[in-house]
Amino acid sequence: MRFLADMGVDQRVVQWLRNQGHEASHLRNEGLHRLPDEQIFAKAVTEGRIVLTFDLDFGEIVAISKNQAVSVILFRLHNTRAANVIRRLAAVLLDSSEALRAGAVITVEEARHRIRSLPIGTSRSPT
Repeated sequence: MRFLADMGVDQRVVQWLRNQGHEASHLRNEGLHRLPDEQIFAKAVTEGRIVLTFDLDFGEIVAISKNQAVSVILFRLHNTRAANVIRRLAAVLLDSSEALRAGAVITVEEARHRIRSLPIGTSRSPT
């Protein structure tokens, strides 16, 4: 899978994804640390990437995106340390790779994650 990490995501998460065989890039590495959210979303659409973010605005952007199939993994974690983010991301990827390929917003919390299939309104049960 291909990922695009927003500025709030630790670069160690991107490195972990690469070590798992995924293609992952970070906005900071591309010199795009000031890119507005809408342009980050457009970049993900163009490049076929899944957005990794802590930014709640991406849920709204997806909802009004006219059904463009870009998946977003939205972290809603109290513990934002890289090791915890990686642990939760590993669980999401194990459980939800099909949903990510089809287009979904996955909200990741400490003890569970919720999948909202795209287009918004066709949700799946929480895991």
